[in-house]
Amino acid sequence: MSRIWTKLGGWVFFVLVVMPELALAAGGGPVAPMVIVADTRNLTGLMKWWADLYNHSYVWFTVLTVVLIPVIGVIMGTLADIVMTHIGIDLKSRELAEH
Repeated sequence: MSRIWTKLGGWVFFVLVVMPELALAAGGGPVAPMVIVADTRNLTGLMKWWADLYNHSYVWFTVLTVVLIPVIGVIMGTLADIVMTHIGIDLKSRELAEH
């Protein structure tokens, strides 16, 4: 049993320590820093503003995204509830169809 754990430990060591070194060795020279930006060439209006915000300030982009996603979710959920109520789907009372 000890031999199995030794082999397993050796493979875990190889995968966690040696494999990343092999991947880094394949590079072949200094790597230029990568800059990730949004392409704003064909955008207009709100989409252009949003992409420009992403390009200029990651902090404000993150803050607005974190705030706007729940707000939009609540608005869309409320609108869906109103539409379903108008077409006759009652989500307030629960009555099971199975007996």
